[in-house]
Amino acid sequence: MIPWIESHSYPLGPITLQTWGTLVAVGFLCAVWVAARRAREKKLDPKIVWDMAFWIFIAAFVGARAFHVLFYEPGYYLVHPLEAIDPRAPGYAIMGGILGGAGAAYLFAKRKGLDFIAYADVLAWGIPWGCGIGRLGCFLIHDHPGTLTSFALGVKYPDGKVRHDLGLYLSIVGFVIGVAFLIVNWKYGKKVRPAFWFGLFLILDGVLRFFLDFLRVADRRLLFLTPTQWVLLATTSLGIFLVTRRKH
Repeated sequence: MIPWIESHSYPLGPITLQTWGTLVAVGFLCAVWVAARRAREKKLDPKIVWDMAFWIFIAAFVGARAFHVLFYEPGYYLVHPLEAIDPRAPGYAIMGGILGGAGAAYLFAKRKGLDFIAYADVLAWGIPWGCGIGRLGCFLIHDHPGTLTSFALGVKYPDGKVRHDLGLYLSIVGFVIGVAFLIVNWKYGKKVRPAFWFGLFLILDGVLRFFLDFLRVADRRLLFLTPTQWVLLATTSLGIFLVTRRKH
C-alpha cells in the first residue's frame, strides 16, 4: 500500500507554480529530447523535431481540452461555454492531446515535404517517457481515482480507503513502454520496417490503457466504455496494422 502523497502547487521564489503543469512541461521537454536524439541516430534532422514540437504542443493542448469538453462533460460546458475555452479550468484528456499532436505533426511534415512516417517513428520513442513523467503530476493531484483494492500499489486515500490510482499506474505504463522500446530495439532494431515504432506504441499504450480504464470510478461511460476506450479500439487496430503489414 502506498501512503497518500499530495502536491498541487509549490513556491519558487516570489511565484507559485502548479505541480501538475510543471511535470507535464518537464515530461514534454523530455519526450522531445528523446525523440530528437533518436532522430539523430536515424540520420534525421533533430532540429526538425524541435521545430515540430512547438506545433505539437499547441495542438496537443487544444486537443486535450476539446476532447474533455466534447466527450466527458458536454452537458456542463453547454451551460458554461466560456469555461470550455478557459485554459485555467481543470479537464484535459491525454487522448485528445495525442490525437491533436499527431495531426499537427502530420500537417507539419506534409507542409515541409518530410517523411511523416520516419518522424512519427522517432516521436514514438519520446512519448512514453513524457507520459511517464507527466502522469506523476496526475498522481500527485489524484485526479484519476480508481476502484477499491487490496493491491500492493493501491493508494490509501484520506478517508482511509485504499484505491487504485490511475495517475500512478499510467506513469508506470509510460516508463514500461519506454523500457520495452529499448529491449525490442536491442534485439530486433535492425529488422523493423517503417512505422513499426509508431505502431508498437499504439498497441502497447492502447492495450494497457484500455484495461486500466475499467478501474476508473469518475469517468463518463458510453455503452460501458469510456470515450478514451472507444478511441483506443481504433488506435490499437491501427497499430496492429502498421506492425503486421507486409513491406511493399
